[in-house]
Amino acid sequence: MVNQERLIQEFLELVQIDSHSGKEGKIAKVLKEKLENLGLEVIVDNAGEKVGGETGNLIAKLKGTTASGETILFSCHMDTVKPGEGVKPVIKEDVIYSDGTTILGGDNKAGIAAVLEGIRVIKENNIPHGDIEVAFSIWEEGGLFGAKYLDYGKINAKYGFVLDSGGSPGEIITTGPCQDKVNAKIFGKPAHAGVAPEEGISAIMIAARAIENMKLLRIDEETTANVGVITGGEATNIVTPMVEIKAESRSLREDKLDAQTAHMVEAFEKAAADFGGKVEMDVERMYPPFNIAEGEEIITKVQEAFSQIGLESYTAATGGGSDTNILNGNGIKAVNLGIGEKKPHTLEEHIHIKDLVNSAKMVAEIVKVFA
Repeated sequence: MVNQERLIQEFLELVQIDSHSGKEGKIAKVLKEKLENLGLEVIVDNAGEKVGGETGNLIAKLKGTTASGETILFSCHMDTVKPGEGVKPVIKEDVIYSDGTTILGGDNKAGIAAVLEGIRVIKENNIPHGDIEVAFSIWEEGGLFGAKYLDYGKINAKYGFVLDSGGSPGEIITTGPCQDKVNAKIFGKPAHAGVAPEEGISAIMIAARAIENMKLLRIDEETTANVGVITGGEATNIVTPMVEIKAESRSLREDKLDAQTAHMVEAFEKAAADFGGKVEMDVERMYPPFNIAEGEEIITKVQEAFSQIGLESYTAATGGGSDTNILNGNGIKAVNLGIGEKKPHTLEEHIHIKDLVNSAKMVAEIVKVFA
């Protein structure tokens, strides 16, 4: 029932619309029209005003044809990472790539195309369905800001399906981590490095001592931590007075995250004290974890949907954050579904046409089983 050629052409259309984070105005306008042409009522919330973007999130609703159907939500993000302007898609042996000068944008426009085609299949074939809600979010990349500022008062769904995982259709992400931002400004004391270095306090040495004493990278099977950015210093003949460090910690368990973050903060503070400097910490919980138990209705029904279209399903955990975390944190039980996004955020990003087609089938079948 999925129209493969129509689906491919729509995906190619979407990836050629520039939509870096914060600049989703063009694609939001196109998608609003597409959703309205499918018979959905569409509103644009005020998330864009809160984060300084061109548009808010799109929230769309299709009234159900059966009173017994469960209200469900499909969610994807409209933005892409850089370089994502001037995408020129290329099809080679049933795989869609960019021309190699940009990302492709299948993250997350493959999900958007699958949702649109899945709803078309439902409409064209008069398939009974409950209320369907759609949220196309802004600024997911780099902070999940669209989902954080989504107008949840406009959402009625009990269950949500985020189409934004790199596994092939059949993958059901049921567990995701919480994350802390752990940033530090380390202050030493400037001095001439050749004339009177003993009068200075090196912020670089403080940073080095702190990092040396930290547990980083893979902490255990549930927890990771990383120092990602270090900036500071002006010249080799100046004892560096200030260094900025951007780091993170993640865990599938909040107690472990609390412990890892506290350990990192303590390492910074102790190193600063040892050298006679000081440190200013900026710690922020970026998103909560989620964990959907095996056997819950959302899992069993999605597994049923995959079985109906001949795909093997499996549940998995992820170390990455997504809008799924935010939806769960706002009372919508949600899972992240694999749609075959391969090598996202790179110039080698690509998607197999069969995965694009199966993703659209998945959307339509999920609607059917929840009706």
